[in-house]
Amino acid sequence: MASQLAEPLEEAFDCFCKGLNIYGPYWEHVLSYWKAHVERPQHVLFLKYEELKAEPVAQLKRLAEFLGCPFSEGEEKEGVIEDIVRLCSIENLANLEVNKIGTVDFNVATVKGCNFFRRGVVGDWKNHLTPEMVDQLEKITEQKFQGSGLSF
Repeated sequence: MASQLAEPLEEAFDCFCKGLNIYGPYWEHVLSYWKAHVERPQHVLFLKYEELKAEPVAQLKRLAEFLGCPFSEGEEKEGVIEDIVRLCSIENLANLEVNKIGTVDFNVATVKGCNFFRRGVVGDWKNHLTPEMVDQLEKITEQKFQGSGLSF
């Protein structure tokens, strides 16, 4: 279902690249959390979607340990971790009725009946952008993250 806030992709892309979106400049937002993680790794956990998709069990264990609630050996043997991964999977969450018909208030507009889940495939954004857009994003990301130790 298309969002009622939808704008032409080119316009949304231009705003995103300029840092003009509802949540502010993306790169500065990500870098602020990255820097906090580097400075205080015991207080700020930095997860990447790509890592979550590649190793969901390992990343869930990492999250549980960070929160001070590591899984017990018994929980691991009983398949608790795999159950949580399945329940939190994009496939499961996207199919929950509340996520298909819910309402979200963006302060600038209320969106009803929105489904905020896409395919959940790493790198799928490249299938929606022109090669020029991909090149522009890669250049901006490289420039913004340069020297930070953060890479995607």
